[in-house]
Amino acid sequence: MSDNATGGGVQNVTVAQDETDLRLDRWFKRHFPALSHGRLEKLLRKGQIRVDGKRAKAGLRLAAGQLVRVPPLETEHSSQSSRKRVAAAPVTEADAEALRGAVLYRDDMAIVIDKPPGLAVQGGTRTKRHLDGMLDVLRYELSERPRLVHRLDRDTSGVLILGRTASAAAVLAQAFRQRTAQKLYWAVTVGTPVPHSARIDQALAKGSVQGRERMVAADPLDGRGVTARRAVTLYRVVENVGKQAAFVALTPLTGRTHQLRVHMAGRGTPILGDGKYGGADAFLSGRSRLLHLHARRLVLPIEGGRMLDIVAPPPAHMVETFKFLGFRTDQADELFSIDR
Repeated sequence: MSDNATGGGVQNVTVAQDETDLRLDRWFKRHFPALSHGRLEKLLRKGQIRVDGKRAKAGLRLAAGQLVRVPPLETEHSSQSSRKRVAAAPVTEADAEALRGAVLYRDDMAIVIDKPPGLAVQGGTRTKRHLDGMLDVLRYELSERPRLVHRLDRDTSGVLILGRTASAAAVLAQAFRQRTAQKLYWAVTVGTPVPHSARIDQALAKGSVQGRERMVAADPLDGRGVTARRAVTLYRVVENVGKQAAFVALTPLTGRTHQLRVHMAGRGTPILGDGKYGGADAFLSGRSRLLHLHARRLVLPIEGGRMLDIVAPPPAHMVETFKFLGFRTDQADELFSIDR
């Protein structure tokens, strides 16, 4: 298996023996977990993806030895065809050293890093510097480059897992698709959510606010062609300073774009620093204007019946805010009792 084609040239990949009878769409999900199904279907319709030189459909059953043509891939988070794709910036030695220093865990299957705030996970319009463009420095002793299994927003910090090979990425991605991965986020909100703990079940869809694209609350049954997807978040207030601010622990049961940010803003308590969804109400005088959202803990099953359980320390700007507001963090790592 050759390297991930995102942002690279055309590849011709041979179907492995253990992939016999695998559907083509599932083969792509295994080898390129960051590629959305919608983007895959578009590439198939255009004939950019072929099997043994012939056009194919998503449901095609593969046979060992067949050759799959894989074009340069762009995900739904990448620039669209109407925009110019920006080449990844060269990886400096400082970037390489910082990324290796951010590794929290490594074994034969996975690498877990503490993604710093401000670093985009993937490229896009005007985004030259991104994690996906740096992954070669995390090959270590393997010939394959690691693959993204999930994403975090550019301004969100914390636990991010990579599959060290295509097959490892597929196994790890399955844990996210089947929702056996448990995620815990820390946030500081402007205002205190009421009630202090709740389940938010509010579908989200892509929309536009004042001409800018963003996620919005939507009714999946409104009948107007809006593609709304169910989004479920559990939250609890760990500590609060009256109605001014709160330290909130959150667990997303689904993985929608900007889910936690939209759900908290919808409660009237936007995440501190989230001007996109909270506007001017998302800031506190004298506090950092950076987003106060951190992927604190990830627990998921891996091969051999083991459980991977990783925590990442909060970034400096959140540590400073916790200290300023008097919030303690030593009792905030408990996972929610998941009720899906």
